[in-house]
Amino acid sequence: MRQLVSAAIVVVTFGMATVAAAASAPDRLIVEIDISDQEMVVAPEGKAAYRWPVSTARPGHVTPVGTYQPEWLSRWHRSSIYNNAPMPFSIFFHGNYAIHGTDQISRLGRPASAGCVRLHPDHAAVLWDLVQEFGKDQTWIVVRP
Repeated sequence: MRQLVSAAIVVVTFGMATVAAAASAPDRLIVEIDISDQEMVVAPEGKAAYRWPVSTARPGHVTPVGTYQPEWLSRWHRSSIYNNAPMPFSIFFHGNYAIHGTDQISRLGRPASAGCVRLHPDHAAVLWDLVQEFGKDQTWIVVRP
């Protein structure tokens, strides 16, 4: 636990700077989610390479804010909480919260989820591949309010 806490402190410091500041860590994948802008920036090797619209929690729900690492991945996940809803390319980062593809593409760019971070399935596939390439222990997910 102590090792995980130490790593999180380093990443929070990382996350407070711009994504470009992550360039000092060429072996890391940084995924920054801005809830207020409903946007994700993906920075492999510290270089912002992708900027995608997302949907985070709608009113009455919460997307957790903080710095995380992926806990587990599920390529063809179906929700056990929300009527077996499809969650392709799921990257679970905080208990039941995940980044995943959605079939509700028209809602991207505004709050619409029950707390997960939804993205276009094509973008979710790209992110999934990047997490597989860099590994869970070299992937950092920063969720900002």
